[in-house]
Amino acid sequence: MENNNDKNNIDDVEVMEEKIIDYDDLCEDDKYFLMLKNVIVETGKQYDLDKIRKGFILSREEHRGQLRKSGDPYILHPVATAIILVELGMDTDTVVAALLHDVVEDTQATSEDIKKIFGSEIALLVDGVTKLKDVPFISRERQQAENVRKMLFAVAQDVRVIIIKLADRLHNMRTLEYQTEEKKRIKALETMEVYAPLAHRLGMSAMKQELEDLAIHYLDPIACSEIEKQLTLCKEERQNFIDNIIERIGERLQKENVKAHIFGRVKSTYGIYRKEFIQCKDFNEIYDVYAVRVIVDSVMECYNVLGFIHDMMKPIPNRFKDYISTPKQNMYQSLHTTVIDKEGIPFEVQIRTWEMHYTAEYGVAAHWKYKLGMNGKNGTLDEKLTWIRQLLDSQKESDDAEEIVKSIKTDIAADEVFVFTPRGDVISLPVGSTVIDFAYAIHSAVGNKTVGGKVDGRMVSLDYQLKTGSIVEIITSNNPNNGPSRDWLKIVKTSEARNKIRAWFKKEKREENIAEGKLALEKEFHRNLIALPESDKETFLLELANRQRFNTIEDFWAAIGYGGVSLQKIIPRVKEDFYKKYRAESKAVIADNIIKKTKSKTSSGVIVEGLEGCLVKFAKCCTPLPGDEIVGFVTRGFGVSVHKKDCINLNIANVDQERIVKCSWATETNEKFKSTIEIIGEDRPGFLADVSIALSNAKVSIHTLLAREIKNNHSSIQATISIKDLEQLNSVMATLRRINGVTSVNRIVQ
Repeated sequence: MENNNDKNNIDDVEVMEEKIIDYDDLCEDDKYFLMLKNVIVETGKQYDLDKIRKGFILSREEHRGQLRKSGDPYILHPVATAIILVELGMDTDTVVAALLHDVVEDTQATSEDIKKIFGSEIALLVDGVTKLKDVPFISRERQQAENVRKMLFAVAQDVRVIIIKLADRLHNMRTLEYQTEEKKRIKALETMEVYAPLAHRLGMSAMKQELEDLAIHYLDPIACSEIEKQLTLCKEERQNFIDNIIERIGERLQKENVKAHIFGRVKSTYGIYRKEFIQCKDFNEIYDVYAVRVIVDSVMECYNVLGFIHDMMKPIPNRFKDYISTPKQNMYQSLHTTVIDKEGIPFEVQIRTWEMHYTAEYGVAAHWKYKLGMNGKNGTLDEKLTWIRQLLDSQKESDDAEEIVKSIKTDIAADEVFVFTPRGDVISLPVGSTVIDFAYAIHSAVGNKTVGGKVDGRMVSLDYQLKTGSIVEIITSNNPNNGPSRDWLKIVKTSEARNKIRAWFKKEKREENIAEGKLALEKEFHRNLIALPESDKETFLLELANRQRFNTIEDFWAAIGYGGVSLQKIIPRVKEDFYKKYRAESKAVIADNIIKKTKSKTSSGVIVEGLEGCLVKFAKCCTPLPGDEIVGFVTRGFGVSVHKKDCINLNIANVDQERIVKCSWATETNEKFKSTIEIIGEDRPGFLADVSIALSNAKVSIHTLLAREIKNNHSSIQATISIKDLEQLNSVMATLRRINGVTSVNRIVQ
């Protein structure tokens, strides 16, 4: 769906009266239905057009009066989603569910209505794609996580749910230009972090690449524009080069009696972006911007073609990858090799069979489009989707739905390393995985008993990051007193390992978890000055536990102890609830706490109205000096932070104005204050020395002196000095302005 979760937030929604839908309406004159029908006819596949027509009519009637941001009737979106699914080769029920995928979420129709009209299978597909509504969430991230979890549970029953969702997101990304700038970035980031990785894990490379390219266009438009310019430059020369390579390889394979289909491809925009802007490679260092793909009929021919190409051109060392014998987790198989032509230009060659090609392009959707994946060495479709159930199982011990999204970002989206057990079994892990991640990938029991590890026969530390091709051996102990360490949670890369470690602590160390969780919560309360009245403490904690889906306070403490609940995430909401409920008392507690903590402290030359002897610190954002107009801000646990009255950080809308207190400078003080100034002048020999001498003659202490060259043959010198007040600072700055070649002297506010 393009717009919002709430039915009432769709633009120009017309509240529909109860209506009778005539399903005999052939709607042959409806241009949107004709768009879909024409695509269906072009595929040549057998579809139940009557069922699809029925789904279209219901969707059209329910969405009548609703408009997209572009001004088009809303029905265009479900039709476009259905067309994408037809092009993927999906079946009739999937196409019907796509037409209805927003009906339950954005109209008066219910899941029961869908079930009654179209049956339980289509109702399940629609429900799986429908977002959670009427549920309050603390944050957009939490809402996203809960919706992803709901979707994945539906996917575990029927993978078509996620294929519909990906098609829905693809069309929304194609029309994202009509959204606000904020919505564009939110949707693009969500697409990059969640939906593109899911498409990748399902092996749907064409879908993944388009989602990534569309998302990065909105996340970094300047870089995308630069990449497009680079691809345009010398485009004709590069195309001639690729055409020549294709011709030469074709002639050699024809000579060897190998029937092959050969074509060139350009690396995706995001693929280039990752190498150029994330891996900091020059465009000319990216060897696979252009590549040649060779498709043959059998696996044996793949390896024969590899030999012929290496005979024709020189292979680059360490640039050969055999994904046929060691497929990626998303079912991808191909031979990759990078070679250098006689002209000295490197390029990549990918070699695969037709079946591998269909799987690489369409992933699990190839099962419907090309009837692949039901048997043979690649395993059944059900086996290919076990990772979804494993992902959900690994999250059972986590009470935080956001762990699923985190797992998608870190485990599914990451590049892979392939390592071997001593028996030769291949284990695939995200790049950056450690010996501990490997141990838990084998089995929970192996991970829990791990005491050491060997890589290629050499002892390594448990945080050693594994590399492709290594043989890893785990050393375990049967001592019942041994188990994982809490420190491992900071070391492991995969969510699977992290959740299994938490599961062990949850099961084996309940009393210890309760004690640690209680202590951690009390420390966090103390740090944030949350002082609950004893009479209300149990009720407040129980409400907090229930909100986190725990029945008892002890279960809540235990979850904090084993890491199932993140205090960092929940404390902002807890503080908000506390200060709303006990606002008058909490303000008194804040002031009282400041005074109690800081009776022995000096006032640092500042008088805070109503708070004698409190701890005072000077804000780094505006670095106030005696002579500046100042105010104080009562912080939670750290006294009063003194700011300039016009400091931008105190003049933003969400600052609690009730915590701002009046401050003034003491008439007499021996305090010294740090201030940073910038001197800009002509870049000449002796400039830095002249500045240093001038500061020394002004009798001020110099803490730092940093010089750098800037544009227009000038230099910038930043000096942090100690002074007593604003008057002295102005005097020092006036002295510096008299230095030969100085063009400006300014006070720096960070």
